[in-house]
Amino acid sequence: MSKEVQKALRKLIPHLLKAQDENLNEADTLLRIIKVFEDVLGYDPLAEISREAQIKDKYVDLAIKIDGVTKVLVEAKSAATQLRDRHMEQAQRYAAEGNIRWVLLTNGVTWNVYHLTFDEGIEYTKALSFDFRVDAIEKCVEQLSLLERRAICRGVLDDYWTHRAALSAASIGRALFTEDVLSRLRREIRRNEDILIDHEDLATALHDLLTSEAREQIGPVKVRKKQKPRLRTPHSGDGTMIKSSSIPPAYTSTDKCVNAEHRSDSPASTVADIDAQPSTAHSTTSRQQD
Repeated sequence: MSKEVQKALRKLIPHLLKAQDENLNEADTLLRIIKVFEDVLGYDPLAEISREAQIKDKYVDLAIKIDGVTKVLVEAKSAATQLRDRHMEQAQRYAAEGNIRWVLLTNGVTWNVYHLTFDEGIEYTKALSFDFRVDAIEKCVEQLSLLERRAICRGVLDDYWTHRAALSAASIGRALFTEDVLSRLRREIRRNEDILIDHEDLATALHDLLTSEAREQIGPVKVRKKQKPRLRTPHSGDGTMIKSSSIPPAYTSTDKCVNAEHRSDSPASTVADIDAQPSTAHSTTSRQQD
């Protein structure tokens, strides 16, 4: 848990809750969301937080950038708006246009972070969700820290998603319903119960143990047979066999984040000033209303 994030967040939460209590409009809510990205998450408001950012011929509320590359799109709603998945419809189209994998939907109090894939159409999955009004500060900080500039820069959010996807029902199902795994279970059952169970019967019994949500993700029972790899001998262009010692080893490279982290400590940018500011965003009135 980032102590810096928690300390900065505690100062802002009362203002976010007050905005919801007073039913502030979308433009004023957006000002407070920007303060979270600036004061809590460490983004440079001039270089890394773009308001009304253009994605091809479309505009989004905020685009969070690092080194000029958009990492997260932000779809903001007024503070009192109850967030629903349908609010993602507009943002997901914007994300698809720019091939952007992360979208934040928030009213300043509730934060829902979605991961998008574009393999077969547009699919989105809620990866993070927390609410400053009802959730413990520890949970909020733990999840919000994944959006911190340093975390995005180091690929922590992407690593979190990879780990979560690997432990999903669909992923475990692909590993579980294989001939190899079922054979091991079959042998163990035969050892303990002295009965030989058919692979298909065992797979069905395992499938029935799962929750309805897990079964939906995994799909129908299907035992995947292990395919034997085909051994191939590498040859050069003239047909000469290449010795393994002559094949160069693979190598990897990692990108480094070069921009310095920004956190605003200037008295001129305090949240108290924000509460006194009138709404200055004029373009949000032309956006699709809830």
